[in-house]
Amino acid sequence: MSLVLALISAYREVFMLKQLSKMEKTRGAVIIAFVFLMAVSLVFFYAPGRNSTVEDLSQSTETVARVNGEYVTVGEIVSQKQRYAQINPQYAAIFTTKRILDGMVSNKVIAQEAARLGFTASNQEVIDAIAKEFKGRDGNFIGMERYQQTIKNRGGDIEKYEQELRDRIAAQKLEAFITAAVSVSDQEILDNYKRQNTSFELTYIAVAADKLAQKITPSDDDLKAYFEAHKKEYYINSPQKKIKYVFIETAKAGEKINIPDEELKAEYDKLTPDKKQAGVKVQQIILRVADPKLDATVKAKADDLVKRARGESGSATEQAFGELAKGNSEDTATAKNNGWINGIVRKNPNNPTDPLQQTLELPVGAVTDAIKYGNNYYIFRRGDAVPKSFEDAKQELLVSARNRKAYAAASVLAQKAADRMKDVKDPQKVAQELAGEANMDAAKMVKETGFIKPGDNVTDIGSSQQFEDGIAPLNNVGDTGDKTPIPNGFAIPQLVDKKDPCDAELSEVKDKIVDAVKKEKGKAQVEQTAKDIANAVNSPADMKAAAEKYGLTALEAKDYKIGSPLGEAGVDQTISTALLENTIYEMKEGGVTKTAIKSGDNYVIVGATKRKEADMAEFEKQKEQLRTSALQQKKSSVFGDYIQSVTDKMKKDGSIVIYKDKIAKIDAQTESQEGFPGGNGFPMPGGMPPGGQGIPLPQ
Repeated sequence: MSLVLALISAYREVFMLKQLSKMEKTRGAVIIAFVFLMAVSLVFFYAPGRNSTVEDLSQSTETVARVNGEYVTVGEIVSQKQRYAQINPQYAAIFTTKRILDGMVSNKVIAQEAARLGFTASNQEVIDAIAKEFKGRDGNFIGMERYQQTIKNRGGDIEKYEQELRDRIAAQKLEAFITAAVSVSDQEILDNYKRQNTSFELTYIAVAADKLAQKITPSDDDLKAYFEAHKKEYYINSPQKKIKYVFIETAKAGEKINIPDEELKAEYDKLTPDKKQAGVKVQQIILRVADPKLDATVKAKADDLVKRARGESGSATEQAFGELAKGNSEDTATAKNNGWINGIVRKNPNNPTDPLQQTLELPVGAVTDAIKYGNNYYIFRRGDAVPKSFEDAKQELLVSARNRKAYAAASVLAQKAADRMKDVKDPQKVAQELAGEANMDAAKMVKETGFIKPGDNVTDIGSSQQFEDGIAPLNNVGDTGDKTPIPNGFAIPQLVDKKDPCDAELSEVKDKIVDAVKKEKGKAQVEQTAKDIANAVNSPADMKAAAEKYGLTALEAKDYKIGSPLGEAGVDQTISTALLENTIYEMKEGGVTKTAIKSGDNYVIVGATKRKEADMAEFEKQKEQLRTSALQQKKSSVFGDYIQSVTDKMKKDGSIVIYKDKIAKIDAQTESQEGFPGGNGFPMPGGMPPGGQGIPLPQ
């Protein structure tokens, strides 16, 4: 793992520790994960665009923060926000202006503190770091000329990058000095091991406002009162249209189509080799993050395992990865099976966030980077592909071919219906004439909407831009449109009535009012409902009946370990709080939480059906490795606490000044845009993707 990655891992959102007893206790987290990532990733990977029609804040030199005579500019913040948005649009919400600014300020505090204490980097140390960072496939330095050209190709600045290397080396020396006396006791290692490896069978009830809302039936008086109080919010400012349309259903048209096996076999033979795979076999290593403060330690261990798995060749054999899984994976079920996951991994476009999906694009033997998912780090090795025979693929081919032919048949028939509608202007007559060809009941072919406007959720159609476009030209009663694709088929629309902008009637927006009232009442009931359920249960066996009384469900979690998401409760990421995990860990078999545990707007009540203590024989085998990880984590935390104390002091004496109006300016522009422009697959810091042509990060 490269020096920069080591620092990034070690400094990731570290939290205060009590061990620094001589220092004033701090209560906030020091966000140092981005300290060097911020500047170095800018040097390497980001060259801002200059074609925006709005003010390009990425070029702004306005000051957001002053740190003892050094400055953080608006342009630096905005460029970094754009960088993260290019990696993944969702990161724009995670890496806020404040979070990025905190990281950049910490960057400068660390560099200044290192200089104050006399920690610097020599020219030779910088040269050695460059040689280590930029290695070719043969493991040797790629040469100064190629190194400099690589940085230029990435839109970076050589002088700035090398200064960052100096700061990084100095920071390492500062950390080593501050944490020289840090140690971990055998008891700490034992306690942490027990916490991570004690498993539970849990029964739990997630009490969420939206689930309570589903069971609420508002009265007419409730709806009227809410509507009158919020009437202005429901003013209809667009013309409304009532549409009658002939519906041609694709599936019905397809039912008459016969597709022989010979045709399906020909389709199978045309498939590319990757489409003839049922899936792939995958090995895995799982490392659990039992406590958020341990994230950096676990990530560092995961990165080290990736390095060991890839070795010199960049890939891993089944046997080598299996040995690593046996000795390190915290998922006992797969670890004892050389890390092999049961079954095969299949492509699932409906769940692109599943980290296993990444293995499908890898060559056999390739090992992924450490992937954070939930409260675990995953490392996967791609195994052999599992072939898909014609018989295995037949049903899928049949569905695909039928859908294809059905759509074409329905499209032809819809055009025929549209042509007839232009002539006769009578949906019922057209439906009766074409019902046989459509394989439908004529009465079910004619549908009518209520008064609708753009953006409305139309019954049987939903919110459809294509349908809105299809009815847009219809301005006079009796106007007939062209065939229009809608969910499950085609519509041939006709305007039957229209209304100008006006105050809404309750009947017109009743569905929206019902949803709003249910949500409001659900939020009002969630706390009391959680308290009532918690008071009603004395053992896990009581939880099913207690949940059902309120229209909820008692769920189960098998082999739960601290640090894992708690099933459906984990949908709300904040529900996996330290309080919840600490409460579960202290539970005895047969126990339940005495009070509901709050997380965000929701609550959870938990019961322990079974508790299995950690395997102490395994502890003895892993003790020294656990000691190394725990020491690294504690050093990171102590260093973070130290930097936080320095930062607080500098803020207090005026050495650090934050200009909130500039933060507001950045946020205002961010909110006014749909999102920063996306990138073309910039590699995440931590390693280039297989086959990538970017800067080689050392393994």
